[in-house]
Amino acid sequence: MPGPISTARRRLALALRDRVAGPDAERRAHAIWLAPGERRFAPDDPICRVQGHSGMYAGGIRALLLQSLHPLAMAGVGEHSGYRGDPWGRLQRTSEFIAMTTFGPIESAQRVLDRINRVHRTVVGTSADGRPYSATDPHLLRWVHVAEIDSFLTAHQLYARTPLTPDEADTYVAQAGWAARELGIPDPPTTAAELRSQLAAYGPELESTPGARDVARFLLLEPPLPWAARPGFWLLAAGAVAMLPAHARDLLGLRLPEALRPVEEPLLRYVATPLGALGTAAVGWALSDPRDPRNAPESSAVGA
Repeated sequence: MPGPISTARRRLALALRDRVAGPDAERRAHAIWLAPGERRFAPDDPICRVQGHSGMYAGGIRALLLQSLHPLAMAGVGEHSGYRGDPWGRLQRTSEFIAMTTFGPIESAQRVLDRINRVHRTVVGTSADGRPYSATDPHLLRWVHVAEIDSFLTAHQLYARTPLTPDEADTYVAQAGWAARELGIPDPPTTAAELRSQLAAYGPELESTPGARDVARFLLLEPPLPWAARPGFWLLAAGAVAMLPAHARDLLGLRLPEALRPVEEPLLRYVATPLGALGTAAVGWALSDPRDPRNAPESSAVGA
C-alpha cells in the first residue's frame, strides 16, 4: 500500500499533468514517450536534458512574460489565442508541441508541426496602432522562438544539478533550431552567442503595452488556479521574474519603486531565485513518480 509521501507525490504529479497535458494526458503521454518509432534526438542530447527538466516550468512563465513585450506578437496572442478564456488549452497545445518535437516519434512530430503551420496561416490581423501582423511572419516567429529558447536555457542553467557546458549549450540551441526551421524561421540561432545576439536585436521593438501588462497581471496575480494551488505556482513565478532582464521587468511594471531599487537585486537573488528553486524541485520530485509514462524503462525521456 502506498505511503503518505508516495501518495502526495502521485497527487501532485496528476495535478501537474492535468493542467499541462489536459484530461487526455495519459493518451498523449503514451503517444509521445512510449509510441514506437525513430526519434530525432537521443535521450542524453542537450535538448532532451533541457526540455525534460522541471526548470521548464519557471522557464515557460519567463518566456510568456518576455514574448508579451513585442506588440505585434502580443496582438496575435490577445486576439487569437484565448489566453484568458482558455489558458490551459493554450498551455496544453504548447506543451504537446515541445514534448512531441523533442521526445516523440519523428512522423508524429512532423504532423504536429504541420498542424501548427496550418493554424498560423489563419492568425492575421491589425494591432491597436494599425500595424498588420501575421503568425507566419518570420520576424515574429523568430522573436517567439528566441525568447522561448533563451528562457528554457536560462532556467536549466540556473536550476539543473548539472548545467550544460558551453559546448552543450550551443548544441541545445542548434537542436532547437530544427523545429524553428520547420515553422518557417530562416537561419535560427545555432549557438548560445547567436541566441543572445538575436534576442538583443529585438530590444528597440519591445514596448510596455496594456496587453503585456495584462499578461503579467494575469500570470502573476490572477493565475487560473484554485487558491490551494497558487502558492506552488507563485514559487515558480518568483523564479521566472528573477530570471527576466531588468529592462523586461521595467516594461512589465515589475520593478520596485525608485526608493527601493537598491534592494531589488538582492531580493531577486536571495529570495526570488531560491523560491524558484524550491518550486522547481517540487515539480521535479512530482515528475519523478515511477508511475508516470515518461519514467517507464522503455520511455524516450531522461531524468535531469
